[in-house]
Amino acid sequence: MSDEQTRLGELREEIDSLDQRIMELISARARCAQEVAHVKTDAHPEEDVFFYRPEREAQVLRRIKEVNPGPLPDEEMARLFREIMSACLALEKPMHIAFLGPVGTFTQAAALKHFGHSVVSVPLPAIDAVFREVESGAANYGVVPVENSTEGIINHTLDMFITSPLKICGEVQLRIHHHLLVSPEFQGQEITRIYSHQQSFAQCRQWLDAHHYGVERVTVSSNAEAARRASVEPGTAAVAGDMAAGLYGLDTLAGNIEDWPDNTTRFLIIGREDIPASGQDKTSILVSMKNEPGALYQLLEPFHRQGVDLTRVETRPSPSGTWAYVFYIDFEGHMDDEIAGKVLAEVEHDAVELKRLGSYPIGVL
Repeated sequence: MSDEQTRLGELREEIDSLDQRIMELISARARCAQEVAHVKTDAHPEEDVFFYRPEREAQVLRRIKEVNPGPLPDEEMARLFREIMSACLALEKPMHIAFLGPVGTFTQAAALKHFGHSVVSVPLPAIDAVFREVESGAANYGVVPVENSTEGIINHTLDMFITSPLKICGEVQLRIHHHLLVSPEFQGQEITRIYSHQQSFAQCRQWLDAHHYGVERVTVSSNAEAARRASVEPGTAAVAGDMAAGLYGLDTLAGNIEDWPDNTTRFLIIGREDIPASGQDKTSILVSMKNEPGALYQLLEPFHRQGVDLTRVETRPSPSGTWAYVFYIDFEGHMDDEIAGKVLAEVEHDAVELKRLGSYPIGVL
């Protein structure tokens, strides 16, 4: 044997040994996770125990990124642990996660990024359907889009919080890469129609104008539906992502055609319980103020005075009356923090209504 073959043989034996140790450690971790679940169940036999702890998982993933020795990047190492935790949690009972469908959408990709692939993902046709599924208890959590870095806020999601009892339990940001996809069966044919969701068309407007100006653009309910149509209709293409391309066996005619390379969508995790502090948190509230001069200043001044960082302020029409508005506010910190508590108490004193939507860990992945 050559020196190369000898060395490769030694390295492969070492990899096999390491794989065995990794498998034993993962199994030990899974048994420990099972014991945690048994302790919780025994301590609260009459209650519906939540095994999933968003704040605990955020703390674990942050620590993994902090102590990662390399050479794998921090994000990649955290994703591996995300899947290990997902599989361990599913040993007791896989969680059901509702998302804005159909299968193959970016919302499903966000759900799997946040919860891992060991959950049961449930596609639903509309944002309000996702809320209803979680409210009824048929799903443990839901995932809905709330804003895009290019196109702004998703109004339907914000409006649902006005009447829904659900809490925000987490967030996840997903880099959105759009591709122009065609069926390999129709490869080479002239494209006369392009399907996509209206948001995707908006995010790829400049590229489409430059490369396919004049081609009919047909808006459909989702990128996955666009991919499905392109897979069976000759002379058509779809603007969609990797999941939809893989699901319907499409080829990429042009990749990453979004107009802005940092195109990102933020998704919210909605559930039924309050989330304890994780150490790096964000809080969301809805506030209705009296319709009078200086109302917005009166609302925001306590945040400024206490040094609380506002990350988003949105205005939505109030369902209670014409020309009345509610303010959707995100700020850094947990509502149980002393300073945040002071600010919320002051805001609540001056507001017509203050609704605490939830405090939750800032997205780690």
